Amino acid sequence: MTKRIKLRTLLTGGLITLLFLGIIVRVYWVQVVKADFWTEQAMKTWITSETLPQERGKLLDRDGKVLAADALAYTVAVGPKRIAELEKDHPEWRLTDQIVSKLHAVLGTSEDDLRKMIASKKDNGELRAQREIRPDGWKIDKSVMDRLAAFRTEMRKLTGVDNIGLYFMNEQKRYYPNDSLASHILGYEDKEGNAIAGLEKKLNDQLSGTPGFMKYQKDGERTQLPNGQLEYKQPVDGKTVTLTIDLDIQYYIEEALRAAFEKYKPISITAIAADPSTMEILGMASLPDYNPNLYWEKAKDQAAFRDNSIQSLYEPGSTFKIVTLAAAVQEGLFKPDDKYKSGSISFKNVPTIRDHNGSGWGEISYLDGLKHSSNVAFVKLGYEMLGKEKLVKYINNFGFGQKTGIELPNEGSRSVNLQWPSDVARATFGQGSVLVTPIQQVTAVAAVANGGKLMVPHIVKSISDPATGEKQVTEPQVVRQVISDAASRQVGEYLETVVSDKEIGTGKSAFIPGYRIAGKTGTAQKVVKNEETGKSEYSKDRYVVSFIGYAPVENPKVVLYIVVDEPQVDNAGGGAIAGPIFKDIMGKSLKHLGIKPNLPKEEEAGKASGTPENTGNTDDVTAIVPDVTGMTVAQAKDRLKQGKFPVGVHGSGSKVLQQLPKAGSVLPSTQRIYLLTDTKPGNVPELKGLSLRDAMEMCMLLKVAFTVEGEGYVVGQKAVKNAEGKWILQIKLAPANEPAASPSEPPDLGASEGASPEG
Repeated sequence: MTKRIKLRTLLTGGLITLLFLGIIVRVYWVQVVKADFWTEQAMKTWITSETLPQERGKLLDRDGKVLAADALAYTVAVGPKRIAELEKDHPEWRLTDQIVSKLHAVLGTSEDDLRKMIASKKDNGELRAQREIRPDGWKIDKSVMDRLAAFRTEMRKLTGVDNIGLYFMNEQKRYYPNDSLASHILGYEDKEGNAIAGLEKKLNDQLSGTPGFMKYQKDGERTQLPNGQLEYKQPVDGKTVTLTIDLDIQYYIEEALRAAFEKYKPISITAIAADPSTMEILGMASLPDYNPNLYWEKAKDQAAFRDNSIQSLYEPGSTFKIVTLAAAVQEGLFKPDDKYKSGSISFKNVPTIRDHNGSGWGEISYLDGLKHSSNVAFVKLGYEMLGKEKLVKYINNFGFGQKTGIELPNEGSRSVNLQWPSDVARATFGQGSVLVTPIQQVTAVAAVANGGKLMVPHIVKSISDPATGEKQVTEPQVVRQVISDAASRQVGEYLETVVSDKEIGTGKSAFIPGYRIAGKTGTAQKVVKNEETGKSEYSKDRYVVSFIGYAPVENPKVVLYIVVDEPQVDNAGGGAIAGPIFKDIMGKSLKHLGIKPNLPKEEEAGKASGTPENTGNTDDVTAIVPDVTGMTVAQAKDRLKQGKFPVGVHGSGSKVLQQLPKAGSVLPSTQRIYLLTDTKPGNVPELKGLSLRDAMEMCMLLKVAFTVEGEGYVVGQKAVKNAEGKWILQIKLAPANEPAASPSEPPDLGASEGASPEG
């Protein structure tokens, strides 16, 4: 027995010794031989990494108002596994039905799709822990999330369970506070973070920035170890881009275009306003358009995403006569008092070309030919006097057939090829082989206005780096001198008569009392395909009508172009349709820029009355709104009384924090100025007479929900309770009264008699 015990003891001891030797060898192998490998594996377990998102650069208007910026958003998700567990234990809660019903009501996702998401499984057949509700619940606004969060709170109270399987994740999205305003200029960023169209795409490298990261050591509960290793890279935000756009002028443009679009129902309508001395774009819009916050709603409407301002090519019609006129003046060939026979004209190899009224006006002066928009006058000037070589030279020098270089993607252009004599003849009055984009037309006429300098149009004023403070400013760039300063002034005076002559001027509908305006109408027939012959020919009832001009003639500050493609009215003409739109936008823009009308003293005294915001009647006594922010209420009232402005004070503070309308606005002295001494939520003062923008800004400052009915200026307001019992301010708008548009010239007959058009 003793021997057996000793043997067992030795055997057990040997096994234990071998075990310890094995452990020692294994420990040595792990700790020494494979130390680097296992240390790396341990670090992967201990270290976690988080991406630190950067902020995309802002897009601002010329005064620093935000046009595009990053904003907080939320993504909705459901927990299929958690919902199934609760459904199993508590079928009486009907949790799936409740969640599906609410998500359908708030997000609009179909109930069938929602049920499939809640039943979503992994590849191995297990229910997913989480499933995002895409696309409707992806990157939603806080107001939408709040409705779902309130539902979740109710369900938690009802069930007594905190986790009911409905989740919200913080996200970041691109936000455009003015909705569709300037949408073609800005473009948009989709929900995947891709920059699409406009400046978002063109300047994506400058706007993007780079993300940062943080790596740190953690414990088993993912808490950072206080003495652990930390690696950190700070995110670099995108650069801030300030545009040349004036948000107020942009608003005037889009407000006028929407009214005309509704009235005339054209294929498209476009407007561009620029400062001719610098070629800074002050406003630019094209309809139809889209809301970049809801870009997917117009996904099937490609026309809504087309920026006609820079992409579409048109036969410009009579607005192109400005080029022929400028060339003739520069060459000393335009004699305003010389006579010619209007009506029709023909040359060898050139079919007969007629004036737009067919019979002409007999023997008239060339200046009257300009006022009447006579095709014959310009054929004689361009084809007969200038000749093909010089005409082509000036067309090219004015920038046609070349891209302007504006900082927007997908700019269009087509070379001007005047192959046949008939091409040259038609080009003199803007038809045939001449196809231009609106931005080319604005650039060319700006050269006429600014002393003869063709300049590169630009829409980016500066790009600033928020990290370094470095600022890159876009300087005005002259391409070439096209005509002399003296010729520029002469052409301006001739074009002024087109607007100021109330008897025969085709541009008289654009006349604004107190301002000297140079302008030209355009009515171009569209080329269509004859279904019977298969040939291209000019339509007898489809037109592109336009108006281009600048003001004040003595010191041009705004050049403005309006193009309406196929207005659905009889006898469409540039003067009758585009002229009043031009007048509306130009009048408001000049006032906004602080350019006062030069009116007779009795009119300045206010004898004639009119609607406060009516740009068609500048007889109102107007004044520039002073800046009273920071003053005491008493000081501000005294300062505003000097301009005879009525004053409304909102709030109980002692100092003026904000004012509406903004300082620098030129307004009738009957317009009330509102002083905000605090911006706490509360009642909204009387808004009558304010523009939609100012009324909206007042409501947003006071955090008052509102709805809008109509277009134009505030004529009434009413507070009502909605279905949820919350107060909503209903704002009623009406357009300013405008005088009836005066008749303009019939359309230019682009097709020559007895021949189909070429080119």
